[in-house]
Amino acid sequence: VFIATDSFKGSLSSIQAAKRMKEGILRVFPEAVIEYSPVADGGEGTVDTMIAAIGGEIRHHSVMKPNGGYTEAKYGVLSSGKAVIEMAAASGLPLVSPQERNIMNATTYGAGELIKAALDAGCRNILVGIGGSATNDGGVGMAQALGASFKDKNGKEIGFGGKALAEIVDIDLNGLDERLKETEITVMCDVTNPLYGENGAARIYGPQKGATEEQIKELDEALKNLADVTEKVLGKDFRWIEGAGAAGGLGMGMKAFLNANLKPGIEAIMDASNIDEKIKRADVVVTGEGRIDNQSVCGKVIDGIARRARLYNKPVIAVVGSAESELSDVYAAGIESVEAAICRNMTISYAMNEASTLVADAAERIMRSISVGMKLYSAETEEE
Repeated sequence: VFIATDSFKGSLSSIQAAKRMKEGILRVFPEAVIEYSPVADGGEGTVDTMIAAIGGEIRHHSVMKPNGGYTEAKYGVLSSGKAVIEMAAASGLPLVSPQERNIMNATTYGAGELIKAALDAGCRNILVGIGGSATNDGGVGMAQALGASFKDKNGKEIGFGGKALAEIVDIDLNGLDERLKETEITVMCDVTNPLYGENGAARIYGPQKGATEEQIKELDEALKNLADVTEKVLGKDFRWIEGAGAAGGLGMGMKAFLNANLKPGIEAIMDASNIDEKIKRADVVVTGEGRIDNQSVCGKVIDGIARRARLYNKPVIAVVGSAESELSDVYAAGIESVEAAICRNMTISYAMNEASTLVADAAERIMRSISVGMKLYSAETEEE
């Protein structure tokens, strides 16, 4: 059995959930060989999950926060030599109190400093999760931290933040850190928004970062100017690529200025964790999350695991906290069966507090169903 489950938000981490599932499975199949690998989708907790899955160490580096000041941001150096970064550790919304939020001046400079720290650590393969940003600067701050220059009409370097993008008339990438030329950067990105427009970075994500309607319009125009100048200087148009608008346009900035690859978070993590080999060895794959519904197969962990398992004709079952009654899309995506930990009336607080027991019991129940199937198959074979 191979277990690859998402965390159960607020109650169990990915690895805790996997251990509880293992406990339930062994009650039914005590001689089962069980592997598990914690997984995530590139968002919060990705660094810890990757360290737990692959091995490595957490490191810290002092970086600039989105609206000024400094913080100790963590990143991971995996045993494979790759680095894994959560941009939110340097440029995330939780680093700025509601009273201090200023989306017009918020910068991704700190995220660039984290990338530089990974380069200094000798990493030449870097995974960057870009969820949870406080910024809307198109990744310009990130690029500035790595040596790029963005000039205004007077030939002066622009300031920080999305507002300053409107002043850009020229871009010079000659000063970029030379080590980037020999570095592969993969951006873990689960949104498909373009850089600007009705579905762009400012319009869709600006409000949650404190942007007013007037600021959204100003930021949208500023991002358009960044795209125009980038296309003129680099000879390529990056504004409409899927994920360009992620993290306030950082998706485009990473692609345009660092030649990064944008991939769904779960795909990047599965590749880095060598998930395929573990799936190949398994008879059955167990996945899970806190709550399953038809949206769970829209690029989330469960969806990624099911797609990989289908490549090798491995059945997938899901042990979850709770489940919607309508799961047709889940089944169509290749999840053979779903077992909910909450199988009787209980309060949410009770379910959260007793998650370890409930998840182990759910894993036991679904394995008992598999045991019945095995006995029926065995009896049928004997008759033949």
